[in-house]
Amino acid sequence: MSESAPATLEELNRLITEAEPGVTGGGRAVLGEGPIGADIALVGEQPGDREDIEGHPFVGPAGQVLDRVMAEAGIDRRRAYVTNAVKHFKFVQRGKRRIHQRPTAGEVKHYRWWLQREMDLVHPKLVVALGATAALALAGKALPIGANRGETHFGSHEGYITVHPSSLLRIPDAEAKQEAYRAFLADFRRIRTLVARRPAA
Repeated sequence: MSESAPATLEELNRLITEAEPGVTGGGRAVLGEGPIGADIALVGEQPGDREDIEGHPFVGPAGQVLDRVMAEAGIDRRRAYVTNAVKHFKFVQRGKRRIHQRPTAGEVKHYRWWLQREMDLVHPKLVVALGATAALALAGKALPIGANRGETHFGSHEGYITVHPSSLLRIPDAEAKQEAYRAFLADFRRIRTLVARRPAA
């Protein structure tokens, strides 16, 4: 596959769209969105139910958390590139509901070539891993969030590791959820500061 590496994002997206899903349950490929040369590339785990239905990344509940924190941190989402490590929604059907399933390390590896080429073509100033799956996909090895949260490198790309916004939605205790949100917001304020200091890619 690398022998015929696509030269443009449009060509890469066409190949992703035409490829068979690398996960069970995957329907349409949900492509990354945002400008070439974006200040920030945000990489999540995979599309969810809403993303699969609408065909856009981060438009469901986790996307609403992401929108809120970016707005509070003073980051314009329209100027960021938003994508996922895995391009299809992995789920199991339970009645009428489609239940999210975490991709395996093998499935993440299957999509890694696409993600690496995508980041090279977008060439953002900073690549942000949202959660452990994104960190695995970008680094090629497991990087637990607790021990690695903050600035890093993903190959030749400047990087930053933080939690996935969906993790905040799963915290039942209101006080703990607020504390987690404050930490998430602090990450994005730090991300904004880092990007402001760096020249265009």
